[in-house]
Amino acid sequence: MLGVLVKEFTDFKNLTIENCPRPEMGPRQVRIKVQAAGVSFATSLVVAGKYQRKPPLPFIPGTECSGYVTDVGSDVTDMQIGDRVCAVLDWGGQAEEAVAHSSNVFKIPDSLPFNEAICFTNSYLTSYAALVWPHLLQVKEGQFVLVHGAAGGVGIAAIEISKIKGATVIATVGSEDKRKIAEGHGADFTINYNDGGFREQVLALTNNLGANIVYDPVGGDVFLESLRCIAPQGKIMPVGFAAGSIQQIPANILLVKNITVVGLNLGYYFGWSPIDMREHFSEQMKESMAELFKWQTAGLIKPRVSHCFSIQQFQEAMETVLSRKALGRVALVFDEEAKRLKIS
Repeated sequence: MLGVLVKEFTDFKNLTIENCPRPEMGPRQVRIKVQAAGVSFATSLVVAGKYQRKPPLPFIPGTECSGYVTDVGSDVTDMQIGDRVCAVLDWGGQAEEAVAHSSNVFKIPDSLPFNEAICFTNSYLTSYAALVWPHLLQVKEGQFVLVHGAAGGVGIAAIEISKIKGATVIATVGSEDKRKIAEGHGADFTINYNDGGFREQVLALTNNLGANIVYDPVGGDVFLESLRCIAPQGKIMPVGFAAGSIQQIPANILLVKNITVVGLNLGYYFGWSPIDMREHFSEQMKESMAELFKWQTAGLIKPRVSHCFSIQQFQEAMETVLSRKALGRVALVFDEEAKRLKIS
């Protein structure tokens, strides 16, 4: 099978496509004929050996895919050959075939295209967990939610989920094109932070009270400015550090304003921590995904994939991500999905 192969930790541009051996399958796993695979900034870190998890060399990168089930392990009872699924992988997504643990495989609606399905295992599930699970942000009707990086995958998901829950969304973006995308996915107000920050506008929009919830995949100075326009008793979540710097959280501001900082490592629930907890949380993850698919079927959420590439164009796909040209998610597409999208 063809796949992107990592022989040593290196820059993504040094990788090549090779004829790779089919991955072995265990009793709790399923084999997937890949139709779409995600390409993300995190993938570039894994390839460079800069991510918190380092797969054993050699390996095929890619932690999310969608496609058809072609084989099931002897202990798998809830999947069958031919099922349309999306999956979270330890690695191996950027190839014609992949193997995933059944706890991390989710049947998808017939109405959901494979290229859009890759948005759910990462972007939508991250934002769902952050905003809905009781021990995290737990957005409520009537609250003001400030979403940074609002035209990216998790940002778009956060806007839509917050609106479903009855919140008012203030979205920050870095360009006018991204403003249109945030507005198109339901943001009530949008702020281009390149016009001179966002604090004053957020305070004006919230009657000087500030945002009740801040969802921040950017980090750095954006996080610190957010603390200056968050409401007393507000909650803030650092989702990532796209700005390139990890902020030091000033405890004095947390104390004075009674602010709660919450963290989310979604990989913990997928078995990516030293103690593999994926089976323990399997039911919770499947219930969360089921609600997301229900919302998608009802037309309440609309995944955005801005670019699709063939596996032969994998370098161009990653460059699109790293150069921040993506307005939504980026996917590699294979087989029937490539034909449907007329990508060769």
